[in-house]
Amino acid sequence: MEKILAEAQQLHLFRPLDVQFARMLATSADPTLMLASACLSANASSGHVCLPLERLMPAQLFNGRMPLLAQQAWLRAGRPSLEEWQKILLNSKAVSSGSHPTPLVLDKQRLYLQRMWRYECKVAQFFKRRPPPAEYNGTNIASVLTRYFPSDGTVINWQKIAAAVAITRPVALISGGPGTGKTTTVAKMMAAFLQLNNNKRLRMIMAAPTGKAASRLSESLGLALKRLGLNEQQKQLLPLEAITLHHLLGAQPNSQKMIYHQDNQLQVDILIIDEASMIDLTMMANLIAALPPQARVIFLGDRFQLSSVEAGAVLSDICQFAESGYSSERRAELSRLTGFTLSEDDTGCCGYGVADSLCLLRNNYRFDESSGINRLANIIHTGDYKGAIKLLKAGIERDINYKQLRDAEEYLRMLNDCIDGYKDYLQQVHKHDAPDKILESFNRFRLLCALREGPFGIAGLNERIKWALSNSGLIALDNTAHWYAGRPVMILRNAPELDLYNGDIGIFLWDSQQTLRVHFSLPVGGVKTISLRRLPEHETAFAMTVHKSQGSEFHHTALVLPNKILPVLTRELFYTAVTRARSRLSIYATEKVLQHIIKTKTLRSSGLIERLATD
Repeated sequence: MEKILAEAQQLHLFRPLDVQFARMLATSADPTLMLASACLSANASSGHVCLPLERLMPAQLFNGRMPLLAQQAWLRAGRPSLEEWQKILLNSKAVSSGSHPTPLVLDKQRLYLQRMWRYECKVAQFFKRRPPPAEYNGTNIASVLTRYFPSDGTVINWQKIAAAVAITRPVALISGGPGTGKTTTVAKMMAAFLQLNNNKRLRMIMAAPTGKAASRLSESLGLALKRLGLNEQQKQLLPLEAITLHHLLGAQPNSQKMIYHQDNQLQVDILIIDEASMIDLTMMANLIAALPPQARVIFLGDRFQLSSVEAGAVLSDICQFAESGYSSERRAELSRLTGFTLSEDDTGCCGYGVADSLCLLRNNYRFDESSGINRLANIIHTGDYKGAIKLLKAGIERDINYKQLRDAEEYLRMLNDCIDGYKDYLQQVHKHDAPDKILESFNRFRLLCALREGPFGIAGLNERIKWALSNSGLIALDNTAHWYAGRPVMILRNAPELDLYNGDIGIFLWDSQQTLRVHFSLPVGGVKTISLRRLPEHETAFAMTVHKSQGSEFHHTALVLPNKILPVLTRELFYTAVTRARSRLSIYATEKVLQHIIKTKTLRSSGLIERLATD
């Protein structure tokens, strides 16, 4: 078996870490455990929480690649059936059913790393817990909701339903695409909580998975709160700035330990978390452990967006229960509080317990029916690749520009489009405009891509865009072609001592002393500057990956996809890229790649849905 694993490593089916993990848990005398351990480790690196045992059968081994090698591995393991896999693994000292500590846990024909199994159980238990007795009087809730969500009661206002869900449950999950009003809803919720508590101070905290998402939450929520006409006393009781989840939990440099955990919990009454689709299973478990029993948590996100980089798809898994609808008791309660008649047609009829804590925002207030961007986003998450390609090829959408990307000439035209996209902010750099104006102008256009390396990845694109801008006279490169005014950079490592976090974007500009410094926008307005020598690890950011763009929006978003099919190209990635665009969207891709990316849905193995569905 060791020879088979070594060959699998050479073929890039396994990482060296996967093979080393297998050798640590099993000897050559136990080829079955050795194969299962290597597969589990490889599976975890792809974002899966567990390894379903059917993935160890020849047809699915190595993800269906290298069928001859898969057959060899299965034969060397003793040709086990699913039942035999389960029996053999549970007889191993390294595996248990969870009844006692072992490196691996086998639970309902799913093999877990022991740590991931504990996290999944903890998360399921948290979201399944029964709500405590009502904290607020129903009449008061209805009155407050009417104040902040006035309506005639004929058309269901799902923002009002979402607020009612959050006020009456200790944990609420609100999902909706761009323009559905998640931020507006939360701003009104915060004001409602203040009124229900007679304007007494509540410890409210706003957080998001990344620095960029936290910054955007601070900005958008601040604007939404201003529109509510709160008095000065109320404004003083509300948080002004969001922080990252790592900052919230007190992450330590070069350590897995957090300052806040189950033995040192956070001091918070209401916690609001944006971009919840980005939260992986480990972070969710750490967050839950740090919450005091009385804390309310409101998760916001878009269930169709990319899942977390690390293992798990927690928001997506939980939001699947929204399709089953509310229980009859919950429908009646929400109807009393909001004045809307919620029928089985509106919400379904056989809700699971967790569904009573969910709300899907269904009305779009940003895009009208003629918006090509909104139509394309809706088509993508249904998987209708024929409809999407038909819409793009028709070329009649005013806000979408689709261009084929088949040869060097078309690639060059894409680079020229980028020059046009970045021209305005670079002209402002030459005129020495105010840094905040330059940063705002830069954020109006952004090129997104799916890869890091190669001509279609950020490494190749950033280099080519830099030289194209130089040849056009829009930037002046020094001898190193590295330090120049107008260079946008993205921070790659959290630097809390500088209040800079992974994903933050700044621009090299001359200051009043003609010194080149990096300028960053502040979440609550204004600009801060950092000297070049203090700048944390960073990279040029003319182009950025779709993953890094989560939590951001741009007036004009351009997406360039590779000219061949790759595993990273999924429906969720395409949807996330498309929904970064506020007003204009440019897509550069071949029709073959577009067809693949819309057809390919991300599937992450976990047992969370099954755990949430059982009492």
